[in-house]
Amino acid sequence: MNRKYVYPMLIIIVTVGFYYFEGYIENNGFTEKKTKKTTDFGFYYLPTSTTGTIIVHDFYSLSYSEKHEQAEWVAYELKKEHLSANDFKRPFFEEDRKVKSSSADWRNYKNSGYDRGHLCPAGDRRFTYEAFEETFLTSNITPQNHEFNSGIWNYLEQKIRYWAKIYDGVYIITGGILSENLSTIGYEHVSVPEQFYKIVFSNSSTNPKMIAFLMPHKDTKTPLKNFVVPVDEIEKLTGIDFFTSLEDKVENQLEASTTTQGWKF
Repeated sequence: MNRKYVYPMLIIIVTVGFYYFEGYIENNGFTEKKTKKTTDFGFYYLPTSTTGTIIVHDFYSLSYSEKHEQAEWVAYELKKEHLSANDFKRPFFEEDRKVKSSSADWRNYKNSGYDRGHLCPAGDRRFTYEAFEETFLTSNITPQNHEFNSGIWNYLEQKIRYWAKIYDGVYIITGGILSENLSTIGYEHVSVPEQFYKIVFSNSSTNPKMIAFLMPHKDTKTPLKNFVVPVDEIEKLTGIDFFTSLEDKVENQLEASTTTQGWKF
């Protein structure tokens, strides 16, 4: 064969071979992203969406509200092995390209008097820089009073990490109560929730349990136990059905509960 045809033929053979090899890897379940989404991060328990805009990221999922320019919920799994003390440099906040209407510009928060409050905490995603960086998408932040964000809300996040450690992982759904006539910040009118919630689910095969917190958006020294409410109450406030994938009997029992028994405070 003439030498001038050898190299083009080699390039074509290598390209075709790589294409089929890549397809084989993906079709046989070896794609890293697929593994993360179906096993490591609990996407089986996604709530319903009142907006129809569910975004699935690699390390958490959310339902975005264009009207309020933030997520109505963020859901993710925090396993014991996810807990890490890695001290990554904080990246810049960026708009979420998966939100077709575009998530809020971070500049809406500038000089607003409010923190850019994470819903999926950066502290829960320190096991890799990729996971940590993903929490800095603006679809994952909400306006929070600094004393609230660094106080009772931060304390609850730390408590959940403790539960993830001793219960070998928990599933979390969190967000602000996005009601009508909320005050707003910035040129895109980002709503400022007056209440925030977190729902924590421990899916133990022998003792599944669920606990929910509903907090006023203000600084407080009130004990965490005082903010425990049934999940049913949060569903009424938000219009979201949180655990549709559970059997009805189990879902109804867990979502009606206000007991703190079994949760180490």
